[in-house]
Amino acid sequence: MIATLEGNLVSKATDHVIIALGGIGIEVHAPFSTLEKLSSDRAFLYTRLVVREDSLTLFGFATTAERELFDAFLKISGIGPRLAVAILSTLSVENIRGAVINDRPEIISRVPGIGKKTAQKILLELQDKMPATLESVPAGADGDTSAEVMDALTALGYSVVEAQTAIQSIPIDAPESVEERVLIALQSLGV
Repeated sequence: MIATLEGNLVSKATDHVIIALGGIGIEVHAPFSTLEKLSSDRAFLYTRLVVREDSLTLFGFATTAERELFDAFLKISGIGPRLAVAILSTLSVENIRGAVINDRPEIISRVPGIGKKTAQKILLELQDKMPATLESVPAGADGDTSAEVMDALTALGYSVVEAQTAIQSIPIDAPESVEERVLIALQSLGV
C-alpha cells in the first residue's frame, strides 16, 4: 500500500497532479482543496491506492482527515472514488463534520451529482462510522457558522467552490459572528 508520496511537482491540472519520484512521473488524483495547497516545486501527499478490475488509481490528500473521510465514503454503497473526491472538492472536512453532527443533508446535497436521498444516506452511514480523525477536527460552532457563511455566499451568487475557497481563507481567530465571517470571506473574493 502506498501511504504517502513526496516528490517534485511536475504539473498540476484541475483534478490531478503529476509528481516525479525516482525518475517516474506518478499521476495522483486529488480534491480541489488539496490541489490549491500544492504551490511549490515539492509535493507531499497522503495517498490511497484504489484497485479496480481495469485500473490502479492513486488519490492524494493534504491531510490524514481528508484521506480517512475518503475511505469512509468508499465504504458507502453507491459512492465511488470519483464522487468521494467531488465531495471533498466541494466541501471542507469541517463542513462535512458539521453536516454529520447536526444532521444537515442539505449541505451534502450541494455537491453536484448528489441528491437529497443520497445525502441522507451519506449522513446516516457517517454517523455510525465517523473516522476518528474527523471527530478530532475543530469545526467552530459545530460547523454551523461555516455552513451559514456558505449559505450566505451561495445566496449571493457565488459557486460552492468559490464560497468554500473564501471560507478556508477566514483566519482561525476570526470572530464567530456569521456576519463578520461573511464580510471577511467577501473581502477574500475581492468584493
